[in-house]
Amino acid sequence: MSRLVVISNRVALPDEQGRPAPGGLAVAVEATLQGRDGLWFGWSGQVADDPPPPTTLECGHMTYVLTDVRPQDFREYYNGFANRVLWPILHYRVDLAEFCETDLDGYRRVNAFFAERLSPLLEADDILWVHDYHLMPLALALRARGHANRIGFFLHIPMPPPDLLTALPHHAEVVGALTEYNLIGFQTDNDAGNFARYLTSVTGATTRDGRHYHLGQQHFRVGVFPVGIDSAGFRRLAEAATHSTFAEELDESLSGRTLMVGVDRLDYSKGIVNRLDGYERFLEKYPAWHGHLSYLQIAPGSRQDIPEYIEIDAAVSAKVGHINGRFGAASWVPLRYVSRNHRREEVATIMRMARIGLVTPLRDGMNLVAKEFVAAQDPADPGVLILSQFAGAAAELDAALLVNPHDRDAMADAIHRALDMPLEERRARHREMYAVLETNHIRNWGNSFIEALTWPGRPPE
Repeated sequence: MSRLVVISNRVALPDEQGRPAPGGLAVAVEATLQGRDGLWFGWSGQVADDPPPPTTLECGHMTYVLTDVRPQDFREYYNGFANRVLWPILHYRVDLAEFCETDLDGYRRVNAFFAERLSPLLEADDILWVHDYHLMPLALALRARGHANRIGFFLHIPMPPPDLLTALPHHAEVVGALTEYNLIGFQTDNDAGNFARYLTSVTGATTRDGRHYHLGQQHFRVGVFPVGIDSAGFRRLAEAATHSTFAEELDESLSGRTLMVGVDRLDYSKGIVNRLDGYERFLEKYPAWHGHLSYLQIAPGSRQDIPEYIEIDAAVSAKVGHINGRFGAASWVPLRYVSRNHRREEVATIMRMARIGLVTPLRDGMNLVAKEFVAAQDPADPGVLILSQFAGAAAELDAALLVNPHDRDAMADAIHRALDMPLEERRARHREMYAVLETNHIRNWGNSFIEALTWPGRPPE
């Protein structure tokens, strides 16, 4: 059986007992191995002026290979082009993109460097699965080294429409490089459709069915593969954690108040300031809830050496202070803001105890927090998910209360509706969403992508 080779910017290493990292890509990779050997290649998280040979870790059927990169390459590839150009543009925020030619050079160099270090490790029948916006040109670099393997690419974040994509300097090179893959996967029909329109209107690619494409001598497929979670595993974690000391302390701190929670990485795409605007509007419109609702926002910092992230940190902190100063009392703090990471079981506990989960990104590829909130609920007395219509998860979890995160009144009214929602309606909505989680399980996601990548047929002429 062919070996599966996974390439991503960072590698999810197993724990000390050799168990895969919880959640996300690690679970999908484990499921897709199915007795075959695997190799997972990526950046070590370390920089070195003269990177040593890659570090190798063997664990069961999987080999993990980690490489350092040069400090300049890290600055230009990761902090520069990947996260100050691609990230904002792919999240529909062209106004925040800071293009620099030297950063693009760094992006090219690191992808070429990854190909150089990966190339000697590859076998002719390996199946390659490349992940996310950091590595869009990797297949091109590997093809240049003579590798004819089946190579698939999955984009975890949004794909905007052609008029935004063409705002990316050198878009024909960067986005066009995706056509070197045999399969390009997206989270939603909307993302795949945007890419399809780019292909036909900008690159001149042709298609008969909207899935198989021809561009010169290249033949490739475009597919939709929404990422899932280990729903049963997260439910078990939430159930077990409710009996912990942490759960008891949280319950005591609430003093009988209803809990509403938001859990996000601190990023401008998550719409946290807009969400706080909506909460402020709720407090204005529904004063009867003053003193009875406690909103906990968890938002650990990320990419804190990038100016836009420093600015969003300051904006969120200022808004939190404003709300608490305006509405708080000696006996009640309307909003608790925590900017540190919590352990997975603590997050599961908080979600289980919450009546409302607020997941309102301005734009998101999928948003697994929304799915985890659903999985964490007690089916007999579930909480209500308030979800942005611009999250990829909204295409699946349409039994949530869907909101426009730019509409503060709509968010305020959704919070009020969630608080007043009858038990039977909450149960029905939760039942419908949990069924979706079981169908689109993380294991099914990985398997469906690899099955599509290894599909033996040729595209229609």
